[in-house]
This record gives sequence, C-alpha cells and structure tokens, in this order.
Amino acid sequence: MIPGTFSGLGLILAAGSSTRMGKDKALLDWHGKSFLAAAIESLLPFTQQVLVVGGANSTVLQSTVWAKGATLVTNPNPEAGQFSSLQVGLREVLNRGRDAAVITHVDRPPAAPSTLQALQVAFDFHTKAGKWAVVPQYGETHGHPIIAGRDMIEAFLRAPVTSNAREVEHAHQERIVYLPVEDPNVICNVNTPEEYAVLMARHPA
Repeated sequence: MIPGTFSGLGLILAAGSSTRMGKDKALLDWHGKSFLAAAIESLLPFTQQVLVVGGANSTVLQSTVWAKGATLVTNPNPEAGQFSSLQVGLREVLNRGRDAAVITHVDRPPAAPSTLQALQVAFDFHTKAGKWAVVPQYGETHGHPIIAGRDMIEAFLRAPVTSNAREVEHAHQERIVYLPVEDPNVICNVNTPEEYAVLMARHPA
C-alpha cells in the first residue's frame, strides 16, 4: 500500500488460545520483536488505525498494542472460534465509520510492504468494477492479509458465528480478486513449536 492512502483500518486477529503452541503465538519472537508487534508495525503505516482483537489474553496483549499505537478490541466469547473474533473486529471497523479493512492473523510473519502495496492497488482498481475483496495467492494457495470492502464485511457479518471466513469467501468467490504475489509469508501460519522452529530456520536473524 502507498502509505497514508488507504482509508480503511488494519485488523489483526489475536484471540486464539494457542493450545498446540503451548504459549501465546502473539508473543513469539520474530527477529527481536513479537509477532504481534511486527504485525502492527507492518500495517500501521498504510492504514488509518490498527485494531487488535484479543480474547482471554487481552491483558497480556495490551502493553504491546498500546506501545505500538494500536487499539485493543476484546472478543467476549473467544471460545466461539476465530470467526467470532473476525466478526467482533469487523463490527468495530464499521462502528468507526470505515468501509474497508486489511485483515490478517497474528500467527505468522508480516507480509512484505510491496505485497501490501500490490493488494491496495488491486483493491482500488477492482472495487470500482464491483469486486468486494482482494486475497493474496502464493502458488495455488490463498493467504493473508486480505482487503475486504463494505460488501465483503457485511457478508462476513451476516454469516452465522459457526461459519468460517473461507466458507464465506467461497460463497462469493466471483466477487473476489485472487492476486498472485511472490511472498511466501502470506501463506505461512504457525501452530506448533515444530512449525515455529522450521520458520525460524528459514529466516535466521
């Protein structure tokens, strides 16, 4: 994204219990900073504001969120699943008078600035032709962050809390642009200590 030109908000989902990891994934180290800090830093230059959705871990996250100039939103029922956190965050986006959001998860390294810029350019172009969202694609795999416009946000909010984002996207795939990118971070997510070890071996300090 071109810094300062995107009128939507950044949205980072960070309310997961991290059961398989054994510790909060938001706090995992990524080259001297936490995944959460790195995610906020990657989005903040390109968005008007960054929202972080926490759950039972909100008190653990708040010092990083505040230090990085983001805003913490708490999902009161994180046990309902990740989609419930997405809906909590998107309601807050609309409550703040915004019609678009850059959505990502905390359990991964940040996308490259060039990837974010490419997503924004595609979003600006294709939404004028009636598209609802732009999703990065690395190889044959779709990833994050995605940029969702008002119609996509409302589709997510209309869905039952038992849904997942991929199901909703699939139901409206003709309205979504899948943008090929040369950034493997968009499809990287870390759920276990073993996956984290592999990631850090591939990206040594």
